[in-house]
Amino acid sequence: MKKICFLFLFFTLHLTYGQLARKYSNEFLNIGADAAGLGMSKSVTAIASDVNALYWNPAGLSKVTVNQGSLMHMTHFAGIGNYDHMAVAIAPKEKDGPVLAFSIIRFGVDDILNTTELIDSDGNIDFNRIQLFSAADYAFNFGVGSTVKKVPNLHVGLNAKVIRRTVGDFASSWGFGLDAGIQYQLGTWQLGLMARDFTTTYNLWRFDQDNFEKIKAAIPNQNQTLPEKNELTLPKIHFGVAKKFQLKNKNFHLLSELDMHFRFAETNDLISSSSASMSPSLGFQLDYGDFVFLRAGVGNFQRITEFDDSKTLSLEPNIGLGFRYHGISIDYALSNIASVGNALYSNTFSVKIDFDFLKKPGKRI
Repeated sequence: MKKICFLFLFFTLHLTYGQLARKYSNEFLNIGADAAGLGMSKSVTAIASDVNALYWNPAGLSKVTVNQGSLMHMTHFAGIGNYDHMAVAIAPKEKDGPVLAFSIIRFGVDDILNTTELIDSDGNIDFNRIQLFSAADYAFNFGVGSTVKKVPNLHVGLNAKVIRRTVGDFASSWGFGLDAGIQYQLGTWQLGLMARDFTTTYNLWRFDQDNFEKIKAAIPNQNQTLPEKNELTLPKIHFGVAKKFQLKNKNFHLLSELDMHFRFAETNDLISSSSASMSPSLGFQLDYGDFVFLRAGVGNFQRITEFDDSKTLSLEPNIGLGFRYHGISIDYALSNIASVGNALYSNTFSVKIDFDFLKKPGKRI
């Protein structure tokens, strides 16, 4: 078994060097999965424990005890872009059995004007020649989470994802990747490790040659060659440490988590080198009776180079509010998806449902 794993890793790394690895690839998969996690600035690697753990850390799926479903909607850039997430988790019939989950993610910009044929063959502008198209990214995720029976406090999970990206009729691609995660509870402390795209994620693009010829000569010396057809998404590592505090008033609980997010590329993150970079995030959740939740967090620390070559520090604050009653959770998050100064705020709404509350009497929280 060790030899098989070694050969798999060897060939994966060998293929990586022969392809185009991008610093920022499939970035729509880094947005998030629910308003609760976004309200804590994505600092949930260690505490994710419901249907949305398929995204945050598939190891947390093992803590799902009832069938669950979730929906999330987010608008970006004043409604220009729309992000939607839907997930379902199927709890095991037997205790400590594996939990299966499935989710769909879509990020799209719709009704984009295609003006490549605005001018007819006689040089006249004809607005009737304008068409609309969409640029949309999809991800189909299939995950499993389980408890390690010999180590009861250790949870592991795996997520396989199929990616579909389209830019109207101009270009499209298919991709495939794997995520893996572990969680461990040590007293009141919780630890989590999530390896996203740990084998690297591979996208193969197809370009429409006829559409390319229409824009090839639109701007002199621009768009003369097609982009690379092969695209690789480099691995990312998320490590989290969380602790839940019991306050003097027993109805109140405080949960906090510190995460470290690593990329294997040089970026604008807070700490960066030629081969890797790191940015922290910190999140808090105050709840009253596990019924009302107030969340806050800060993350995405970036060093920005200004026009005068000076360096400034940018960060993203987030706040959130949630309610849970009778197996239904409703959450909201207000997040800043750009630097603080630009104030490009994003509103996120999500709903999570325990399906069994519909058929079983009594209160379920």
